Amino acid sequence: MRGRRSTLSFLLAAMVAGGAAPGAQAVAPGQPAPDLRLQAEDGKVVSLAADKGKVVLVDFWASWCPPCKTAFPEVDSLYREFQPRGFDVIAVNLDERRRDAEDFLAGRPHVMQVAFDPEGKSPRAFGLWGMPSSFLVGRDGRVRFVHVGYSGKVLDSYRREIEQLLAERP
Repeated sequence: MRGRRSTLSFLLAAMVAGGAAPGAQAVAPGQPAPDLRLQAEDGKVVSLAADKGKVVLVDFWASWCPPCKTAFPEVDSLYREFQPRGFDVIAVNLDERRRDAEDFLAGRPHVMQVAFDPEGKSPRAFGLWGMPSSFLVGRDGRVRFVHVGYSGKVLDSYRREIEQLLAERP
């Protein structure tokens, strides 16, 4: 298990340094978002297709990612603020050991949906090349905005982009 975590960490670091993984192509704005079918904290299956008609932030994070520690509560705050207007978050954890994710979550109360992808299928489908990464998906199921990394400026961008997408007609 530890070897796979190290491998994923190394690959993501190498992709960031090199700009992209060999042969990998990040899902770009305007393209349909790949569907996710992942297990949630409560054991149910999370599917991006089930959120069609909503604005959805697919946020990739891991317990070993330092910026994720700052981003996680901020993303949850966005969910709390915009959820009543048709916004959802799927916070996709990439830890190989569920216990690592659970330890991370234990110190971070949240209401947004957390899903687990220890095998790393969803970051491959999205062409992830850095951590944390997020894809803001419009009501039509297409990726509209992509963010790699995290800072307070990203939070401001999220807020503007979410407002824009929520204002659009379905």
